[in-house]
Amino acid sequence: MAVACGITVANIYYAQPLLSEIARTFDVSQADIGVVAMLTQIGYAMGMLFLLPLGDIRERRSLIVLMLFVAAAALIMMSASFNIGILFFAAFAVGFTSIIPQLIVPFAAQLALPSERGKIIGNVMSGLLIGILLSRTFSGIIGTAFGWRTVYIIAAIMMMILAAALKALLPVSLPSSKVAYKKLLGSLWGLLKTEPILREASISGAMLFAAFSVFWTTLVFLLESSVYNLGAQTAGLFGLVGVTGALAASLVGRVADKKSPRFTLGMAIVICIISYVCFLLLGFKLWGLIIGVILLDLGTQAGQVSNQARIFALNPEARNRINTVFMVSYFIGGSTGSIVGAYSWSHFGWIGVCVTGILFDTIALISHFGLRKKLCMYLGKN
Repeated sequence: MAVACGITVANIYYAQPLLSEIARTFDVSQADIGVVAMLTQIGYAMGMLFLLPLGDIRERRSLIVLMLFVAAAALIMMSASFNIGILFFAAFAVGFTSIIPQLIVPFAAQLALPSERGKIIGNVMSGLLIGILLSRTFSGIIGTAFGWRTVYIIAAIMMMILAAALKALLPVSLPSSKVAYKKLLGSLWGLLKTEPILREASISGAMLFAAFSVFWTTLVFLLESSVYNLGAQTAGLFGLVGVTGALAASLVGRVADKKSPRFTLGMAIVICIISYVCFLLLGFKLWGLIIGVILLDLGTQAGQVSNQARIFALNPEARNRINTVFMVSYFIGGSTGSIVGAYSWSHFGWIGVCVTGILFDTIALISHFGLRKKLCMYLGKN
């Protein structure tokens, strides 16, 4: 499950180290090409909103295999895009169809013992975040050597291979609910209103991922600037640095089991803020960027593991829908971070990028510590 999460989630992030090359292909600006990263993440959020709840009323293994084939088709369309309009549509489609990890994570939580749920989620999420990070390494190296279109062709082939493997290896998982699809979608708002922990996790998760996306969307622009004079391949290699943080996910899950997920979430937000302070003060030094990447990926991963450990303990029968609410919020935050990050770079440079990241993380900190009870009461009344 961890390997499958890593391979499929990579689809959403292949574009980030390649944005400059894609911009040159279609003769658009760096600010405009940031829309590709934004649309992919919006597509992912919309895919989760409309497709992920099906995990509660459909057999999961068959649903996962079907989505893998559909994702392969979207990736082929991305590789064949011949104008900017088709590219934007394909970017959205890649995100919309690549929701497989969010079907797998609740599946893993369902199979885990309650006393080990944090650890199991941490293990699976390690695979997911390693996939996110290594996707940039893969696309940076392959894109530099063979062109950005080749990255998506290879990704489509991997989806089809993975579909065959999961069909053979995953157990059958019968649906936990018989609710009609329309009623299933309608219940999402009810869950958001009645579960204060879900509301809090959705806000903090969205802001943490927004800050994460701000950095990874703009890193290639910094590396190609006169400060470094590097390119997509180097931007991709930074994914290897971030694996250090990803590998800590299972440890975070164990701490969450022993203490509380809320405790580890608070630590995660603080670590993310420190990472951006490091980028702001030391971002023009390579070693400073490396330290910041390790901290940012560690904090983001710890935050997501902590939040999902909290929400998966709420209502076993609605686990996919709860994950839908959380992850839609999460990727709306990520898509916002992508476009705001590109805008900040174009108008304010690296300092603007760092200030934007700090602001997003600060909102997460305020929602977690300062305004938690008031915010939850207000949202509950409205």
